Amino acid sequence: MRRFAKFLRHTAAAFTAIAALGAATPVLAAAPALVGKPAPDFTLKATTGKNLRLAEQHGDVVMINFWATWCGPCRQEMPLLDKLHKKYKDLGFTLIGINVESDTTGMAKYLSEVPVSFPILNDGSNRVAKLYGVDGMPNTVLIDRDGKVRFVHRGYKPGYEQKYEQQLKQLVMERRRYGDPCSAKLRPGTPPSTARGCPAR
Repeated sequence: MRRFAKFLRHTAAAFTAIAALGAATPVLAAAPALVGKPAPDFTLKATTGKNLRLAEQHGDVVMINFWATWCGPCRQEMPLLDKLHKKYKDLGFTLIGINVESDTTGMAKYLSEVPVSFPILNDGSNRVAKLYGVDGMPNTVLIDRDGKVRFVHRGYKPGYEQKYEQQLKQLVMERRRYGDPCSAKLRPGTPPSTARGCPAR
């Protein structure tokens, strides 16, 4: 576990250096091993003390963000992810933050200073990080309403959140095989055409 954590730190540093140089190598890239396949299920404990299982979010668009407090880009993008969560959560979107540190002291301190509205889970054993092939921080996974991985992003550079939102909008607008998210997520009596992000009927 310590070796894996050390590996993540070194890789995160490399991603940060590449982003700082503005290199042409795509730090924001899809991982073929995951894209198009069912997202690996997991259950982890949240900072609230409650367990959260990925399978229970089926039917929603899910973003999973693997992060650590020793990762500067992770801290930089956290408030921006919170804005995305607040903007799209009423349209069937769930954002899950997964901290990969075995010692949660730093995580608790950071979240007390930068609180977020989405659930934060702890993967101190790095079991889930390994399931998702995480090889650097941050690592962001977008899952569609049918539970399939659609996009995987490695690293963070200012402006990446715009790409996140573009892809998020695409997934939120997609109909599930067994229903219409633009009608299923509305409050009773609300015309579908007035829902934020839903097409006019």
